[in-house]
Amino acid sequence: MRTAVVTILIGCSVHTATAQVAPPNDGRTVTPKDTANPEAHKTLFTYRDAALAAGFAALTVAMFPVDRHIAESLQDPDLRANRFLEHSAKGVEVITSPGAFIIGGGLYAVGKLTDKKDLADLGWHGTEAVILASGVTSFLKGTLGRARPYVMTDTNPSNFNFMKGFGRGTYGFSPAGQKLSASDYQSFPSGHTTTAFAAAAAVTSETQRVYPHAVWFVAPVMYGGATLVGLSRMYHNNHWASDVVLGAAIGTFSGLKVVRYSHAHPDNKVDRILLGARVIPHPDGGATLALTVPVP
Repeated sequence: MRTAVVTILIGCSVHTATAQVAPPNDGRTVTPKDTANPEAHKTLFTYRDAALAAGFAALTVAMFPVDRHIAESLQDPDLRANRFLEHSAKGVEVITSPGAFIIGGGLYAVGKLTDKKDLADLGWHGTEAVILASGVTSFLKGTLGRARPYVMTDTNPSNFNFMKGFGRGTYGFSPAGQKLSASDYQSFPSGHTTTAFAAAAAVTSETQRVYPHAVWFVAPVMYGGATLVGLSRMYHNNHWASDVVLGAAIGTFSGLKVVRYSHAHPDNKVDRILLGARVIPHPDGGATLALTVPVP
């Protein structure tokens, strides 16, 4: 297969890059193979995944009968007046979106600039997981058209409207006088929670691969932070509890599967292009990002 190199200007000067082939060993950490035993086929989905999916599905369904009660409890005047809770909730939401993309992109960029292969790997796969999870969530949000808790006076968690999240239908005003739009019917599942859990799952999986001794610390921090994001969305009355549970499920699976697939198929085109990119410094202080693009 032929390859072509595409150059992107990072600095202020332009240089022409010649065609080249990415080196077979890109410097990233890999798990040594056991040559004494036959290699087992590494499937993308396992029985453990099925059990995890069943657990998330059961929890999502279990939340429906108590969605209203939880939403009303979190709107208690004393809770809403707590400035610490309000600022904390806003903070974790901003860290998640747009923070997840900024942090992921930043880690990728730093990894490339400093030639830290595993750091670039972490940044890209975390971002890739968030993109995948967000795509799934956006489709469900628009298709199912569930009204957010603040949309109706009686706080009705059963208000689903097919395709209304994509702009189909008519919109009025909320009890607070707010003019409603399609975004007010995109409650199920929670996008912020999806993003937070996708990042948490990807980071934890990459840590398990590169620094397994650090997982005991990284996993609770990442998943704990993702849980706080879900709680903040309910605290702000933007989501039902069942929205948050389903968002956590989608995000978790996206993060786990992106990392698993990427390292089981290190020659996939997306990783070959982005993780195979090289930063070529220039004497005048600029630099060129060279991407090796497979050409059929």
